[in-house]
Amino acid sequence: MRLRQVALATRDLDPALEVLHAVLGLEVGFRDPGVKTFGLRNAVLPVGDGFLELVQPIRPDAPAERFLARRGGDGGYMVIVQTPTLEIDRKRVEGLGVRVVWEHALPDVATIHLHPRDVGGALLSLDEARPPEEWPWAGPEWRAHARTDVVCALVGAELSSPDPARLAARWAQILARPARPVGAGALEIALEGSRLRFVPAAGDEALRAIELRARDAAARERALAAARARGLPSEADAIPVAGTWIRLV
Repeated sequence: MRLRQVALATRDLDPALEVLHAVLGLEVGFRDPGVKTFGLRNAVLPVGDGFLELVQPIRPDAPAERFLARRGGDGGYMVIVQTPTLEIDRKRVEGLGVRVVWEHALPDVATIHLHPRDVGGALLSLDEARPPEEWPWAGPEWRAHARTDVVCALVGAELSSPDPARLAARWAQILARPARPVGAGALEIALEGSRLRFVPAAGDEALRAIELRARDAAARERALAAARARGLPSEADAIPVAGTWIRLV
């Protein structure tokens, strides 16, 4: 299993895309017309062979619109974990009482979306791509749009909770991966080349941050300087986009 894509929900897609391009050098690789099914417009940006997606609701009944209203603004929306054994995983999550709220299967990719109330923290999707190095959700030409001068990989997602141990234990059950303490009340689930972190914080559970690997220290500093020049607030090595911290590691 690996973290392959993270989606952020926003009421205004274009300013967030502009920041991602100007600060991190990322480029839109695909706009999926199929997300209109969910009342959305979107943009998918390759980060190496991982993906950052931005979604904007275009209908008042869209699930993402309800998410934004409940949250009171933009924020981390969905975590997509790639798996080589989707049918085995499906049987496991159903045995845990986790509801599948949407599923779709094509010859080259299949997905199940799990009910956020049964998981906690974010909408979790389990996806199997065939062959695994491809990613049909990003369109047929995503490699031509992969820009790695500043950031080169999606390597982590961070979920916050008043009870991170409980939240991490639930994700560990669903993913069949152990959650291990990493200090300061945080826990971590290791995936292939990536990780999920669970950290303590007051308030509702949330997808608080994502981690992108910077090409090198100089690229990280250039990106942070570009963010400061735009008047963006900073948190250590992180910049805010669509209500979510993007941490450069």
